[in-house]
Amino acid sequence: MPTKKARTPEECDSLLAEFLLDGDLDAIVSLYEPGATFVTRTREVRTGHDAIRTSFAELAALKPRLTCNVLLVLRNGDNLAVLYNDWTMRVPGPDGRPTDATGKAIETVCRQSDGSWRFAIDDPFGRV
Repeated sequence: MPTKKARTPEECDSLLAEFLLDGDLDAIVSLYEPGATFVTRTREVRTGHDAIRTSFAELAALKPRLTCNVLLVLRNGDNLAVLYNDWTMRVPGPDGRPTDATGKAIETVCRQSDGSWRFAIDDPFGRV
């Protein structure tokens, strides 16, 4: 079954939330350009699909509930946008009790040749 594609910049975040809840690692990675950059909580910069897959593997297996609140979309023409996303996430803990996390992301997304959008830079903790 083909993976859903983001048709707007904001949909990159809503699909990420959906794919995380499904635990669908392949679909998560498909939201990123092949040379995309992801910044971890510890500020490690990871580039490319293999590194992004590694970054999400453990989290996706937990099937967390991510809620995105895109506050602002800044566009540069028709093919580039920056998203300011205040997010929350509920992750099931090993003891069954949920753990909550929050962040203020800054994300750069690019329109692809087929009209879909993908993350080029994703920094979930980029805004303080």
